[in-house]
Amino acid sequence: MSEQPTDTPRNEDFLRLDHQICFALNAASRAFGGVYRVALKDLGLTYPQYLVMLVLWEDGTTPVKQLGTRLRLDSGTLSPLLKRLEAAGLIRRERSTEDERSVHAVLTEAGTALRARAAEVPRRIAAATGCDLAEIRDLQTRLHRLTAALDTAAAQV
Repeated sequence: MSEQPTDTPRNEDFLRLDHQICFALNAASRAFGGVYRVALKDLGLTYPQYLVMLVLWEDGTTPVKQLGTRLRLDSGTLSPLLKRLEAAGLIRRERSTEDERSVHAVLTEAGTALRARAAEVPRRIAAATGCDLAEIRDLQTRLHRLTAALDTAAAQV
């Protein structure tokens, strides 16, 4: 009778909650959400709204469709986010002059000014992780690689 190698978990171990990578990622995501909630409170932004603003601060005026692709959000999720940002006076939505079917998200003066106040958020988040910059970059690289692998796997199903 051959023995199983010691580094290979027994079959029943695969069903333990603490062995589920998806649970570990979900728990980390929820913990990040709590830290972001506090860090973004003074800005009056939710985490998803903050992500929209990050793209607009980085790219400037952006087609809504491209914004959704970049943030991995469908239009049913993105549209209400944009409406709330528009109601807060941080962005406006404009139809493209070249293609009226296309709508662009445009920063307002208030949205542009908010960037300076948001500059401290990444530092606060990094400090909350307890990781140094090299560890954070390594984790980002690994997560990007994991995301690409999962996207590929999902496309094959």
